[in-house]
Amino acid sequence: MSDAAIFVLVLGGLFVLRFVLATVFFFCILPEGDRCINCDAPTLRVQRVFWHRFVPWLRPSWCYHCGWHGLLRTGPLTPVDTAVKPPPPPVKAKQQP
Repeated sequence: MSDAAIFVLVLGGLFVLRFVLATVFFFCILPEGDRCINCDAPTLRVQRVFWHRFVPWLRPSWCYHCGWHGLLRTGPLTPVDTAVKPPPPPVKAKQQP
């Protein structure tokens, strides 16, 4: 092999390695679960056919508290509070003398 071919292969290999390492690094720093990264509130999953079909380990999410939207890794979901809360006591009007 010529020196130019070896140079192109090594430089191309380093470029591909840099891309793979950056992708793995950014995947690892994505939070896991359904909590917002800004306000720690539960987020809503946004249905996107592309993401679900081609990248099923990521979930596009939207936070209805602060408006953040982005990608999260699939993980444990926040349990939904389904308990019925009692209504607040009625407010009594003050009688005038």
